[in-house]
Amino acid sequence: MQGELLREGQSRSPREDQRSPKERLRPERLRTDCPVLLSERLVMRAPHEEDIDALAHLANNAKVATMVSRMPHPYTANDAADFVRRTKNGEIGKCVYAITKAENGAFVGCCGVEPHLDGRTVEIGYWLGEPYWNQGFMTEACHALVDMVFRTRQDVDQIDARCRVMNVASRRVIQKCGFQFQGSGLAASLALGSNVPVEWYRLDRKTWMSLRSWGSVL
Repeated sequence: MQGELLREGQSRSPREDQRSPKERLRPERLRTDCPVLLSERLVMRAPHEEDIDALAHLANNAKVATMVSRMPHPYTANDAADFVRRTKNGEIGKCVYAITKAENGAFVGCCGVEPHLDGRTVEIGYWLGEPYWNQGFMTEACHALVDMVFRTRQDVDQIDARCRVMNVASRRVIQKCGFQFQGSGLAASLALGSNVPVEWYRLDRKTWMSLRSWGSVL
């Protein structure tokens, strides 16, 4: 997905890279198992054409683009339209969500799930428009996303998340969702055109179940 931070050296297999985008659309990558998610203040659903203007406006921000992996900067309306098209075709991640406010439908950011090749691990990625920072929206969205993964994907044993070392707010979101620090490394930044230091976190199913029963974090 657009905001995902991949661990250093992670890439598609050569065989997958040689296939056309249409050929890479495996059935499990389509949105049939990506339900609309509801939380106290948010509705998370598939991106669509009506999001393009807001998406382009919020994503065209260096403070956002330099904190995620695969977002270009500047970010244009054409980039936003292409993003919506590719999510509809299943070309980005397994589930990609537009994060919107329940009270008025305003688009505020994106999040999503990307499966790893081992079949047991997925990675979540996310970004939020600057006007909506420091209001708890991203933590709320990530709680809903994590719960959806573990409740509907019985084959998933663990969820990974990454953030730039300097991104204190993203680290706080990850920790509030119960993820535990695993290590550090480098990830490519499209906006910066270089590799940047990142931290890697993981939440396994057993820990998630314990946290749900304790009610202390999630």
